[in-house]
Amino acid sequence: MRKVVPPRPGGHSPAHLLTSLAGLLRTWLPEQRWFAGRGGPVTGLSLLSVTELHPACLHLLVGTGRSSSPSRPGDCYQLLLDVGGGGGGGGGGGVLPQRPAQARIGRARQGPLAGLTVYDALHEPRWAELLLERLRTPGTVGPLRFERDVTVTVPSGLTPRLLDAEQSNSSLVYGNAYILKIFRRVRPGINPDLEVPWALARQGCTRVPAPVAWFRTSQPQVATLGVLQPFLPDAVDGWTLALESLSAGRDFTNEAYELGRATAEVHVALANAFAPGAPTGYGNRRLAAAMTGRLDAASRSVPELLPHVDGLREAFQELGVLGSGRPLQRIHGDLHLGQVLWADERWSVIDFEGEPARPIAERRLPQSPVRDVAGMLRSFDYAARTRHPWRPEWARHCREAYCAGYADQARWDPRAQPELLRAHETDRAVYEVLYEARHRPDRLPVPMAAIARLAEHHPRASGSPHPPVPSFPSTPGG
Repeated sequence: MRKVVPPRPGGHSPAHLLTSLAGLLRTWLPEQRWFAGRGGPVTGLSLLSVTELHPACLHLLVGTGRSSSPSRPGDCYQLLLDVGGGGGGGGGGGVLPQRPAQARIGRARQGPLAGLTVYDALHEPRWAELLLERLRTPGTVGPLRFERDVTVTVPSGLTPRLLDAEQSNSSLVYGNAYILKIFRRVRPGINPDLEVPWALARQGCTRVPAPVAWFRTSQPQVATLGVLQPFLPDAVDGWTLALESLSAGRDFTNEAYELGRATAEVHVALANAFAPGAPTGYGNRRLAAAMTGRLDAASRSVPELLPHVDGLREAFQELGVLGSGRPLQRIHGDLHLGQVLWADERWSVIDFEGEPARPIAERRLPQSPVRDVAGMLRSFDYAARTRHPWRPEWARHCREAYCAGYADQARWDPRAQPELLRAHETDRAVYEVLYEARHRPDRLPVPMAAIARLAEHHPRASGSPHPPVPSFPSTPGG
């Protein structure tokens, strides 16, 4: 392997660097799972911020637009680039390391990086170690600010590995002790995945791993870039556990019941940590109008929805005429089986970012906790539908057990508000249809089956459409 002396790209202007990177990023970005315009052309490419973390390791905030929606505000993405200096080069020179094929972004043909191959630096252990050291020793690097919880000491020398699961962000695990989530799509403001777990930790809630360090930027706007939290190495996510149960023909109601209790425990802590919102009939009308707008937009993109639109609108109309109910509060915002972990015979809740496609200001608004409940009910149904033959009784029993556990811990039952529950479950199913149509069209029949059910009106459509399963004890094994 050849010796290299990398250029000092940090000394060049963003416009100068863009001459090297523009063509590469236009090809690479649409292939990434976390890119909102996945599969489509990239337009309006710009470098909003360039920070040299180390010679040959650059932190970039990249602005993009999309030719399909030129009038829409552009998106901002966070990239860490290895520009050919070699992760092992102590002073900038060194022997180029071997990198996995998926790390390669491309070879620059012009500009300050001409002749060098550019890589995603998160695949290079040296740069991953550098990120952890920055978090261990708070301070600033250009517009980047690294901070930590001073009551927690994170050891050095932890071996990093990049998780290969497809997700909307990137995650590095250090020594099976900590996990660093790096937000790829960056939105202005404090990210709920930092704000909410921090607040819950102050409440003494142990269901959510507490942040120990984080970093943010001040340019082009203040925004959270990443959060370091304890890692649960022996944990199994709820989705995997549910599918194992289905494949083995096992009952899952006890786990579902305990998950309901865990959800309610988190909701109670959230209600204590953040100021509540006042429930009003006007708020229900506004929420129903927003849900209807999302349905109309989705039906224009997914023709399969069109035969069901009238029935789905009815669910939102029923919500719009409801009077005031329980206080609104901060919630998870995107709760499903993939966002919960089972370890040491108990559930933990993770990923409080909410739906990344929605603005952070919207995700931080107080909402009905029934929205989280509806998301989990959809997830049970989703799991059952992905296995053949379909076992509707498995999903039904899990849904009832989950609600029973929630009611036991929260001291109120979400099934007592069937119109609200049906509206939120319908809204979630519409979101799933749009997502699957865009990203996994082969899975579109799964949410479409729920759409067909939810479009049929019957008074207890989403709450308890079947006789309840046997009651559950208030404590495990009780």
